[in-house]
Amino acid sequence: MSFDEGLAERIREIFQMDRSVSEKKMFGGLAFITRGYMFVGILGDNLMARVGPENYEQALSRFHVRKMDFTGKPMKGYVFVAPPGFEKDSDLYQWVNQCLIFVKSLPPKKPK
Repeated sequence: MSFDEGLAERIREIFQMDRSVSEKKMFGGLAFITRGYMFVGILGDNLMARVGPENYEQALSRFHVRKMDFTGKPMKGYVFVAPPGFEKDSDLYQWVNQCLIFVKSLPPKKPK
């Protein structure tokens, strides 16, 4: 599976000055990572958003959002957002920022 390169560019623009964010091709898509944690990604034309367990139900109540279940089993704390849910730059920024805040609340990962 491929990923929406236009969406990738929009996310890159948000982090153009932040060297702590990297990207990695994963599971047929693209993941954006900081502090060793994936916080958003792209699979096809969908945004993968790591909102965390506390924000999961609230995120699912939003339009154009569904459970992230590409393995056949929903991953709690992660959602897929369809393109109409991040069409506006302000909506995309809100999703990315929410995910970044959650990941920054996690304990530092130990180096491998």
